[in-house]
Formats: sequence, C-alpha cells, structure tokens
Amino acid sequence: MEELSPTAYVILGFVRKGPKSGYEIKALVDNSTRFFWAASYGQIYPELKRLADGGLIVGSEQPTGGRRRTIYEITADGEEELRAWLRERPQTFEMRDEGLLKLFFADALPREEAVEILRAMRDQRRAVNERLRAIKEMKLKGELEDPFPLIVLEGGLEFTEWFADWCERIEAQLLESALEERSS
Repeated sequence: MEELSPTAYVILGFVRKGPKSGYEIKALVDNSTRFFWAASYGQIYPELKRLADGGLIVGSEQPTGGRRRTIYEITADGEEELRAWLRERPQTFEMRDEGLLKLFFADALPREEAVEILRAMRDQRRAVNERLRAIKEMKLKGELEDPFPLIVLEGGLEFTEWFADWCERIEAQLLESALEERSS
C-alpha cells in the first residue's frame, strides 16, 4: 500500500477506539482534531475506501432507517500501521490562518483598517476558546480513560487564550504608533 495521508491516520485513530461510520468520524473530527487538523467528508470517504482496500480497516453494512450505512473497524494490520506512524517523529508543521495571511499584507490598508484584522482574529480565537471550554466540560463529565485528548485540548485552550491576548497587544502597539505618526 502506498504512503498514507494524515487523514488516513485520523481515521485509523478514531476507528481504533471503536467501530465508526464515516459520518461518526466526521462528527468526532469536528469536535476534536479540526482545531489543529481538519478532515472533510471529501477526504474521509475516499480514505475509508483506500484503507478498506488496503486491509487496514474492514467495513460492514449496518443500514439504519432504510439508509445505507457502513461501520468500519480497525484490523490488526491497521493497528500496527497506526502504531508505526505514532512512533515516527512528526514531519509536518503547518499552520493555516487566513487572518495571519491578511495581517502579513495589511500595509496595503490604513492602519485603523488593518487593526480590524487583529480584532477579527481576537474575536475568532475567543469564540474557539469558548467552544473548547464547552468540549472540556463535556469530557470532564464522562469517564476519562484516555488522557491524551484532554492534554491536547488544554494546549488548545492555552494557545487560543495566548493568541487572543497577542492580538490585543499588537492592536495597542499599532494604534499607538499610528498616533505617534500623526503627532509628528
């Protein structure tokens, strides 16, 4: 089998925890890994087929309410592939943030308008932080057999808090320098 994509490992990781449909995997992604590694339906379903064709997962039809539904389980080969990948050092560091990209080119705007980019980024991070806090509360109410998702969640909370604070500090600096330029 050719090299697996990061989405394939996301699927293996979730299916390892118990049988899941593609829909269930996407729902789990949306409330966990999407904050640092997103996966769309357009990525998940082709990967499910590839993983099944490669013998790393096995699917069984379990229709519900007349709808076709396939539930996937990890195989022994899938478990070994996931463990091998986990033992490798991380190779990819990628952060995609449209706000940072816009801020990078913000000299095309008047300073007061450029600051709006920071405000939007700050507001976005605060909203994400609220969502992460809600997820944390749900996780704490359940049995915590696996501490690692909570560890990553804590990191996400700290990062979004730091980022929102950073946006405020940079906004203040930009506004202060704009005032100094006007008074000169």
